[in-house]
Amino acid sequence: MAMMTETRSVAAPSHGGFFSRLVAGLTERYTQYAAYRKCVEELSALNDRELRDLGLHRSMIRSLAHEEAYRSM
Repeated sequence: MAMMTETRSVAAPSHGGFFSRLVAGLTERYTQYAAYRKCVEELSALNDRELRDLGLHRSMIRSLAHEEAYRSM
């Protein structure tokens, strides 16, 4: 009796797509957070009169920075 061996061409699971999306997502979140922190820093450096000239109050800084950095979400 002849023995037949069956060979299958099974590709190794590709995790490149998952990891590249993961890295891209993390990079995007870090970039957004960096933009948020920069906006908070710049607005916090202004005095109350300069903020008032812009129509802002100091209590609005974080929400404005969040809106600016994450508006694409």
